[in-house]
Amino acid sequence: MTRTLTRRPAPEALIVPPGAPTPGRIESRLPPRREGPAKLTGQAKYADDLVFPGAWYGATIRSSEPRARLLAIELDPGFDWSRVAVITAADIPGENVVSLIRDDQPILVPLNGEIQHQAEPICLLAAADRATLREARRRVRIRTEPLPAVFDPLASTREFARYEVKRGDMESGFAEADLVIEGTYRVGHQEQLYIENQAMIGVPREDGGITVHGSLQCPYYIHKAMKRALNLTDAQAVVIQAETGGGFGGKEEYPSMIALHAALLARKVGKPVRMIYDRHEDISATTKRHPAIVHHRSGVTRDGRLVAQEIEVVMDGGAYCTLTPVVLSRGTLHAGGPYRCPNVRIVGRAMATNTPPNGAFRGFGAPQTEFAAEMQVNRIAEALEISPLELRRRWVYREGDITPTGQVLRESVGGVDVLEAAAEASDFARHLEQTRAAREARNAGARRASGIGLALAWHGAGFTGSGEVHLASVASVELTGEGGIRILTASTEMGQGTKTIFPQLIASELGVEYGEVEIAPQDTSVVPDSGPTVASRTAMVVGGLLIKAARRLRRQVEEATRRPFREGYRQFAAEHGGLRVDEQFEPYPGVPFDDATYTGDAYPAFGWACAVAQVEVDLDTGEVAVNDVVSADDIGHAIHPIMAEGQVEGGTLQAVGYATIEEMKLVDGRYLNDRLSTYLIPTALDAPAFHSILVEKPFSGAPHGAKGVGELPMDVGAPAVVAAIHDATGVWIHDLPATPERILAALTGALPPPAPGFSAPKPEQGAA
Repeated sequence: MTRTLTRRPAPEALIVPPGAPTPGRIESRLPPRREGPAKLTGQAKYADDLVFPGAWYGATIRSSEPRARLLAIELDPGFDWSRVAVITAADIPGENVVSLIRDDQPILVPLNGEIQHQAEPICLLAAADRATLREARRRVRIRTEPLPAVFDPLASTREFARYEVKRGDMESGFAEADLVIEGTYRVGHQEQLYIENQAMIGVPREDGGITVHGSLQCPYYIHKAMKRALNLTDAQAVVIQAETGGGFGGKEEYPSMIALHAALLARKVGKPVRMIYDRHEDISATTKRHPAIVHHRSGVTRDGRLVAQEIEVVMDGGAYCTLTPVVLSRGTLHAGGPYRCPNVRIVGRAMATNTPPNGAFRGFGAPQTEFAAEMQVNRIAEALEISPLELRRRWVYREGDITPTGQVLRESVGGVDVLEAAAEASDFARHLEQTRAAREARNAGARRASGIGLALAWHGAGFTGSGEVHLASVASVELTGEGGIRILTASTEMGQGTKTIFPQLIASELGVEYGEVEIAPQDTSVVPDSGPTVASRTAMVVGGLLIKAARRLRRQVEEATRRPFREGYRQFAAEHGGLRVDEQFEPYPGVPFDDATYTGDAYPAFGWACAVAQVEVDLDTGEVAVNDVVSADDIGHAIHPIMAEGQVEGGTLQAVGYATIEEMKLVDGRYLNDRLSTYLIPTALDAPAFHSILVEKPFSGAPHGAKGVGELPMDVGAPAVVAAIHDATGVWIHDLPATPERILAALTGALPPPAPGFSAPKPEQGAA
């Protein structure tokens, strides 16, 4: 079934998960955001709002060199250090490692250890007041021995991860091609720039443990890291999410570092310690989106068939591994774009450099490689003199097609649907003809030019490959002894709507009112490990587990009371003292993914998106105004269309910034523009007119039919904007962002075309 929501639903629109049982159910109205009133009125408590009497203030002393040996940490003898707590690597009671994929990143650099990037933590300070802390920071001197550093991933010899995807016969595929087109595309860092800075507060416990309160995405990441570094038991390490002002991936893995710092200081001081970054420290020291260099070699026939793809992806992981292998994996699997091709070889490599580590960011590697894929498709369309819309119509995956990993796309394949919906809503074909005619007729004195561009993408829902199996997530629904209905998950709310859709789903499943369903705080001493709040998995995976748990709960209550759940659950609680039902993840149907060969079903389902952007380019200054974006997104079932539409608009605006103005400047491994005055993002004044279309092709493997929406819009916005710039100006910009400087260089011929161009056609067949 395909359903398209082309306009914003009214607040009273009815949402009923498809395929759910109907006996005893009621249809609920779309609820308002559960945490909205507290945020609007200022009652929501973010980490810096939390009050802990007697709390001290913590700070991090960082390196200023990209690579060096740490020889000494010298404390000024003229300062009264009795007022300050000092922590070095020698004070860590457990392992000096930030626990994640690879044990390569220290919590603090030990003496005689190697500093791997500027802004790396060396030691920690805490004081009872900010003035003393500021003075203490000035009285610490770091003595080092400089070492050679590497800043170019292509020059690096240290590899974090490597993946290869192969299907078909590359030699015969290219032999069949009439034209071989090559292109190299580069994307740089992008800062998450969440509205709330990184913040953690460590609080000592009577049992010798530590409770950490903070702004975070993944409580159990921090829980695991605390146990290893501080030698704590499960019960002694407690992580509680405060209200979180945005994450976008930037609060996935990095909060483990700052939480460990706060916990170590709290342990030494014996009092709560607040670690609250200012914006400058946040930008200069935390993770960013991975830069990437992507090279495409595509073989096509004169009639427009894609017969061979050879793609190389090189990502810059920075100094430490963090989540780089997972980001590279997703980027590699999406690198070919949502297009049929019988012969494919994709190689992805992630290399280490002496720059601050890169990590998770909305899209998780796919925006980098899908930008390159879409630019390559546009260049092929131009070379073949075929409309970019028509070429995608021919190539886009349909049900029954096979991906490079050998996955058969059996259902919920919405590529054609989103492509046609976006093309129709934007009147793409007519606008494309108009802008091309205008460009050809434009005289030399023209000062502005308009253009339109289109991009298509797919995005795997849930963790890649066997990731969900390894996570073995658990989600629970509880009927309390007092007759309350409570959801227990570690999935966090960061503004995306988790605290709204989960109660909405459970209320609908149990046949009760939305307000009767509570959601437990994200506290590791209370909720089970539901896996990280990442990878477009919250609604599909965790929401699906909750529905299954709710069905079991309803069934048990109804069997015991012989009444519909909504009529009998309070009676059951009074007689039996409550009931908790845990649901653990079980693999989706399909071919298991083989991590060794990179074959099988990479994802249980894919989301699909198409964006059409209209821009105006100032030919004197190179400035780009993005005036209009139509975005069509297949997200399976839209649980809450209003919030889903908000996710599409927010992700699209973030992609517009990625396309046009968001650029980190690095010199010798140091970020130069690490302040809000110099790192620019789009504001409300830069936002285009948004037209969101939600296309629903439910996924049967999830009980509610939902897939993911948070990351999907990030994949298409940037290539659509850059395609529109080409349509307006006639020049290709193959590096992101498409800054005014790059556009002017291309217009004046100072910027070379995408290297190395395309090869000559076969002599006997003439030019394509």
